[in-house]
Amino acid sequence: MEKNIKVLVVDDSAIVRKVFTEELSKERGIEVVGTAPDPYVARDKILKLKPDVITLDIEMPRMDGITFLRKLMKYYPIPVIIVSSLTQQGSKLALEALAIGALEVISKPSAAYSVGDMSLQLADKIRAVATVKVGIGQKKEEPAGIKEKPSLHALSETTNKIIAIGASTGGTEALKVVLMDMPLNSPGILVVQHMPAKFTTSFAERLDTLCEMTVKEAEDGDSVVNGKVLIAPGNYHMLLKRSGARYYVQVKNGPLVHHQRPSVDVLFKSVADYAGVNAVGVILTGMGADGAAGLLKMRQAGARTIAQDEKSCVVFGMPKEAIKIGAVEDVVSLNEVARSAISSIQKIKA
Repeated sequence: MEKNIKVLVVDDSAIVRKVFTEELSKERGIEVVGTAPDPYVARDKILKLKPDVITLDIEMPRMDGITFLRKLMKYYPIPVIIVSSLTQQGSKLALEALAIGALEVISKPSAAYSVGDMSLQLADKIRAVATVKVGIGQKKEEPAGIKEKPSLHALSETTNKIIAIGASTGGTEALKVVLMDMPLNSPGILVVQHMPAKFTTSFAERLDTLCEMTVKEAEDGDSVVNGKVLIAPGNYHMLLKRSGARYYVQVKNGPLVHHQRPSVDVLFKSVADYAGVNAVGVILTGMGADGAAGLLKMRQAGARTIAQDEKSCVVFGMPKEAIKIGAVEDVVSLNEVARSAISSIQKIKA
């Protein structure tokens, strides 16, 4: 008989602690072994209860969640899921937490957010991160000084080429690595990262400060052009469209796909339809199977396809599923993804 995943809920809100405990207790294989209103109580309960996963609020009294997380990653690394408000400040702190070592982020339940959907999503994330060895496959520091970059020369003629990237658990840091390695004149890049609404705005702004390419959260009708990365906004699907020679994105609502909105499959299938052989698809670390069927459709349409290897993934779920159904042409380590994508672009006939 499989052991239950032991969860500790750390949040200063008694209501949130109660809701999380009640809802997660209904989920198969998950046991809430304790709750804590602040990091000091949490520290004692971690040592006593030895949880497998912690859900952590980041705006708390006595010690903020970021400070606590830094200490936790240093002295007692454990899978952490951040629970954050939908405020601009909350989203920025959540991104900082992901950079420090947290594995996932979820928005706090509110009047506008279904507790039922939240609990299902949180349970899925708990199951995904429970066995992760924290720190494996994660690159924490921005590189100092001048980085070695892929050759720019062969990218001078890249008009009407597309790179589409999908990621989930562990993807915020993986995407940082990939996009920082992309030269300024790379083809237009479309990204779906599973992330709640509001958080993608701060995510895009952070990447824009780190990357040579311009990075922004996608808006409906945005053109896909060389040197620009468009991040799908949380809670909206992003699709590639074409008008004559012009590529642009459609940002729209719609049903969840693989329990996700935005969905990698939705993006990849649209890229297969509208870019075909002129595209490269990349699937990075993440739980579940989102993106596998879409990447297969891209490959069948003549696109080049790449998956991140198991060793460098935080969670190998999405790449594994894509590889299993024959959707992947090349499997490479995280640090080789950008180079491989550029090499694939070079092989596309103008």
